[in-house]
Amino acid sequence: MKKTKLINFLTKTRFSFTLLISLTSLIGCSSADEENWISLFNGKDLTGWDIKIVGLKLNDNYKNTFTVEDNMLRVKYDEYTNFDNKFGHLYYKTPYSYYKLAFDYRFVGEQIEGGFKSNIRNSGIMLHSQAATSNKNNQNFPVSVELQLLGGLNDNKERTTANVCTPGTAVVMGDTINYKHCISSSSKTYYGDQWVHAEAIVHGGESMVFIVENDTVLKFKNPQIGASKRNKYYRGENWKKWGMDENDWVHKEGEIIDSGYIALQAESHPVDFKNIQLLDLCGCTDPKAKNYKSYYVKNKPSDCKY
Repeated sequence: MKKTKLINFLTKTRFSFTLLISLTSLIGCSSADEENWISLFNGKDLTGWDIKIVGLKLNDNYKNTFTVEDNMLRVKYDEYTNFDNKFGHLYYKTPYSYYKLAFDYRFVGEQIEGGFKSNIRNSGIMLHSQAATSNKNNQNFPVSVELQLLGGLNDNKERTTANVCTPGTAVVMGDTINYKHCISSSSKTYYGDQWVHAEAIVHGGESMVFIVENDTVLKFKNPQIGASKRNKYYRGENWKKWGMDENDWVHKEGEIIDSGYIALQAESHPVDFKNIQLLDLCGCTDPKAKNYKSYYVKNKPSDCKY
């Protein structure tokens, strides 16, 4: 082989080898960055979810409160004549700690008779919730951190959504524990039956961030078991008002809640949910592992595969 041809051959070979290494590197990077979202709702039925409605046994879907239609998970009151304090929650089977939650929701129709006026176009998703099985039979709400969902009313007053409410809990705003039951976000008001996209970024007991239509509307830290007695910050919400047994929780006051269940709320106004997805942020953070993901924020060494 002539010298010129040899040089050309070696140059092309070196270029091809370099290109192969670069492509391999890019593929590996892409795999590490690719987000593995989990669909919590299969669009067909309530598989993977548990129902708890006040005064009824676990998984008694009273008057078909929770239904599935057209790939939507719907909270409906078509078979009711009166709400009759039938607060309900639909719990996903798996507890999580560090994760992103994304979903779409919309309010439809009219509130069922017997619901509180404040619950018109009012629902929510409970985060870091106690298990469905641990609820008292007449408990209105689980001890949890609620991503409260509100819709605009006919009075045209501002009514933010993705607020935080705290049944049996409290959160830290800035550097101060805030015992107020509901804390407003900075979101705009969403009127009518439009779909609204919302997200929650949950970092265990460290922090939570609520996002609506790609805008960050609320941030807080250190979700924890709330106060049992009045103080200069706590307005005195009564645990018994929500059907909770205070004796089960009083000794845990101030305890950080770093994990729990996700539950959809039924609070007297029809609401639809769809595209309910979760990105687990807890996993193998060792770049040498086959299942390493660059977006994990909490290491779980037992998950690593080599």
